[in-house]
Amino acid sequence: MADLNAAFEAAVAQSKNLSERPDNATLLNIYALYKQGTAGDNTEKKPGFSDMVGRAKWDAWNKLKGTEPDAAKQQYIDLIQSLS
Repeated sequence: MADLNAAFEAAVAQSKNLSERPDNATLLNIYALYKQGTAGDNTEKKPGFSDMVGRAKWDAWNKLKGTEPDAAKQQYIDLIQSLS
């Protein structure tokens, strides 16, 4: 568990130094996996229609509902490594 958390924190740091910016769909996936890994299932209120970015983030995170946080962390690590 400590190894997973250490690898996750390293991947978070690495995500800030990617050689090129990922596309929007990948960025949403990164965000959703991070939120699922750190906060668990989405329990926040869905943003209104005028907040398109907030809605896209909320939707991406909500699609991961039921995913174990440790599984989300591992997927996050794998995704960041594939982008590096």
